[in-house]
Amino acid sequence: MGGRLSKRPSMSPGSLDTHGGGNSIRGDDQVNDDAVGRADAVQNGIEYSDELSYYEAACHADPELQSFDSKIQQRTSHAISTLALGVELRSISFNTLKDLTGHLFETNNEVVLAILKWKDDICKNAELSDLIDDYFECSIKTLDYCIELEKCLKKARDRYLIIQFALQHFEVEDKENNGVEAEENVKNYTMTIEKLRKFKAAGNPFTDEFSHIFQSVYNQQQLMLNKLLARKKRLDKQLNSIQTWRKMSNILFVAALTTVIICSVIAAAIAGPHVAAALAAASTIPIGSMGKWINSLLKNYQNAVGAEKELLISMQVRTRISLKDLDTIRVLVDKLEIHFNSLLENAEFALKDEEVVKFAIEEIKQNLEVFMQSIEDLGKEVDQCSRNTRKARTLVLKKIWNLPNN
Repeated sequence: MGGRLSKRPSMSPGSLDTHGGGNSIRGDDQVNDDAVGRADAVQNGIEYSDELSYYEAACHADPELQSFDSKIQQRTSHAISTLALGVELRSISFNTLKDLTGHLFETNNEVVLAILKWKDDICKNAELSDLIDDYFECSIKTLDYCIELEKCLKKARDRYLIIQFALQHFEVEDKENNGVEAEENVKNYTMTIEKLRKFKAAGNPFTDEFSHIFQSVYNQQQLMLNKLLARKKRLDKQLNSIQTWRKMSNILFVAALTTVIICSVIAAAIAGPHVAAALAAASTIPIGSMGKWINSLLKNYQNAVGAEKELLISMQVRTRISLKDLDTIRVLVDKLEIHFNSLLENAEFALKDEEVVKFAIEEIKQNLEVFMQSIEDLGKEVDQCSRNTRKARTLVLKKIWNLPNN
């Protein structure tokens, strides 16, 4: 079709001299050379050689476009042959015009069917909106988790202070015991034991509810990452489907150009010179406008998909960072719980028999600093996670603001 349309039909003066009778449409008894010149000038003034060359190459590369082109070729050839026959007989019947109108309708129908077939390739932001909502909900829950973790760390520090008080009381009571022999040689560590009981009663700062919250947040972040990866994969396909839009552009272009050719031939065959020139000139207008519109559409579409993909990549990276932070926090929480349980075991050991208090306290001293260091390490990581989450929210909001539709 590209090759055929690039060789546009021209009408000779003789062929435009239309006469006839009966059920026919007649032109002027004599269409002057000026009429032919104007119509032919308009025809030859349609310069789309580059577009037609591009269209012809696209037809060779795309079977679906080839199928569309084949149908257009058949209809256009039939339409022009019918017109040529009418001109030779110096009469264009109403049936001929009806057939030509049907040809234009069928061409438009082919375009509509193509649009309906590929309409799903249009970028829609409904899913992106849902993803953004999920992302921010996820980040809020992560921040809530960090707040909950800070509460647990405060409890851990309180327990550290209880042990510190127990050690202080032990130092005082141990000196007293060394200075005065108690009855039956049993040493008295009343205040030390009381503080150890208080430490035991305080319990683990990391409750089952905290573990449940952590697992919920972690699973939600993992699900968020999977959603982002799936959406990004679909966006990659949509970027590839811009070729589909270019196919659509070719279809619209050649359909409009076919319409121009047919309308120009009809106008030149049945109307006076001024009407023919006006109709043919008017028929060329939509093609240029449509070409600009399609190019604008493709550019905007590509920009929109590209911007959305960039946003998703940013969200994906930030989600991975959140997961990494949560993994680190989980390791540090486990480590802190191990040190806490060690302190608790020593405290329980001391509570069973006052004679072993001194030995238990020595074990507690060795573990206490490690316990406190674990609290500090976890505190820093929680702060880092919280800052990363807030920073991610800010960056994502900026990218959302810079999306083309904003």
